[in-house]
Amino acid sequence: MIAINTRKQQDSDLTEIKRMLFRLGKIGGNAVIRAVWALEKGDGAAARSIIEGDDALDELTRRIDADCMSFGARYQPLGRDLRAVTSIMHMAVDLERVGDYGVNIARAALKMEGRVLIKPLIDIPRMAAILSEMLDKALTAFDAGDAETAKTVFVMDAQVDELEKQVVRELFTMVMERVDRLEQAFLLMNVARTLERAGDHATNIAERVIYMCTGKTAKASEYKRPRETEGVEP
Repeated sequence: MIAINTRKQQDSDLTEIKRMLFRLGKIGGNAVIRAVWALEKGDGAAARSIIEGDDALDELTRRIDADCMSFGARYQPLGRDLRAVTSIMHMAVDLERVGDYGVNIARAALKMEGRVLIKPLIDIPRMAAILSEMLDKALTAFDAGDAETAKTVFVMDAQVDELEKQVVRELFTMVMERVDRLEQAFLLMNVARTLERAGDHATNIAERVIYMCTGKTAKASEYKRPRETEGVEP
């Protein structure tokens, strides 16, 4: 009976930790989406609210880390439970970084407040939308213990990478045409680069899900679409 009650409490505690992780993922993902929207619309108030919410994100991350440590000390988990709790600790760090990137984009939006964009934002919002879907799929896969769904995140990361390169190419072309666009062009390049890095953190989470499910490590590069190799010597 004691063993049954202990197992029930262990499951309950792990479920609560997972709940906090999903909340962290929602906060971090929303920060990026809202920051890109603030940049696109020139909404300084929205950008400031994202920056002000960073402390709550940090505090939730610290709580997850502390609860994972307490869980490990109390139950000394093995097998899948051990992989789950250690994976959650790593995922929390990745999700916090995603939230931090949202704050960085919000700061860029503040710099653009009251100014006209040199071009309509098309690919940058697309990058943010794909990132949001990546995070949703990764966390859904974690909740369901579904390694196959986690693998779909890797292909989406390749899409984000390609969009980032496209943004940089277009902005460099605009700067070559008019040098006075340089400051804003580099700001937007940095936003695109920030979103690309956030995508890398989403793939880290997907890799952790696969590890949790299978006990084997996985690399996103193994699942992304092969690069074009025409004209390249083997």
